[in-house]
Amino acid sequence: MPYENLELSTPVPILSWANHDLGHAETKMARNVASLPFVFKHVALMPDVHLGKGALVGSVIATKDAIIPAAVGVDVGCGMSAIKTPYSVGQLEGKLKKIRLDLEAEIPVGFSDNKEIEKSVQNWQHWDEFKHLHRGVQTQQGKAMRQLGSLGGGNHFIEVCVDTESQVWLMLHSGSRGIGNMMAQCHINSAKELAKLGGTRLNDPDLAYFVTQTPEFHAYWHDLQWAQQYALFNRDVMMARFKRIIEKHLAGGKPSRPLLSVNCHHNYAEKEVHFDEEVYVTRKGAVRAREQDYGIIPGSMGAKSFIVKGKGNAHSYCSCSHGAGRLMSRNKAKERFTLDDLIEQTQGVECRKDTAVIDEIPGAYKSIETVMANQSDLVEIVATLKQVVCIKG
Repeated sequence: MPYENLELSTPVPILSWANHDLGHAETKMARNVASLPFVFKHVALMPDVHLGKGALVGSVIATKDAIIPAAVGVDVGCGMSAIKTPYSVGQLEGKLKKIRLDLEAEIPVGFSDNKEIEKSVQNWQHWDEFKHLHRGVQTQQGKAMRQLGSLGGGNHFIEVCVDTESQVWLMLHSGSRGIGNMMAQCHINSAKELAKLGGTRLNDPDLAYFVTQTPEFHAYWHDLQWAQQYALFNRDVMMARFKRIIEKHLAGGKPSRPLLSVNCHHNYAEKEVHFDEEVYVTRKGAVRAREQDYGIIPGSMGAKSFIVKGKGNAHSYCSCSHGAGRLMSRNKAKERFTLDDLIEQTQGVECRKDTAVIDEIPGAYKSIETVMANQSDLVEIVATLKQVVCIKG
């Protein structure tokens, strides 16, 4: 689908790949971002765009000489990891519940963390940088070490999937855990204080920003890169455990080599070159999709997910959606759906079927097929997956 140039009379255009009109609150949020003086060229909205904090989830914002911490958000480095295994669907028969129980025992979810810190975590090369992070997180190194290799809560998940060729895939969704959240909150508060002290007028306090070449910007950028590395490694640690469990059940513990591995952020910022200029690109609920980049676009816990390859669309800042996107809030989902609805919508999936996960029911999400159809100019589909095991945080 080609993008639509929204007619919102903003200093820079807003290009949208969504197939729905933005609501009043969404329009206001998009207009607020596009009105900031340092936003570059245009703002790009992905097909799964919906309300966020400060900026819309599913937006790509390129900036010159400034960055907005709340636009990156507090789940810094949140993203996806997936591997294609050499195993076929027939090898899973009769083993799904045992696999789920083993995964729940080996990978902490929700507020849980690891009771023992494994060697790979202890030896992570970036611990030496911890003392240079924001002073507000300096008491958190022990907790950060215990949480490395844990899933977290909300919409984070672990899934065993099968593709259309009957091949088994392992997939998970997580970020930088408590340390990334706390670090981000510290910097968001600092940006708001600076705006207040400087008398900066903002349409939304959550759009407080740091200007390049200032100590505050450099401190945030340093911490942001650290947290993004933490999130990436967090997924690697969990995936290694996940792979060992699958190998135990499907190959008698014999190690296997993945046929394809993908690990990508969808809540982050990087310095990139677009339209021949160096800019800071914030992807808030969006995946980088340069030509030949692999990405992961999951549906809900009862829907399909997709492994994709980027087409390098310049107008999207080489980006694509990060999922189906929520159709309604968590509270609304709890009000609207029942446990019977959850059981019906997750038929054929080995997962928890209780009231605690009703807010993640497939009906609370947009159609992933529609989202994919809207970004055919952004990515090509490499593999279509359907989960057979799902563990929610």
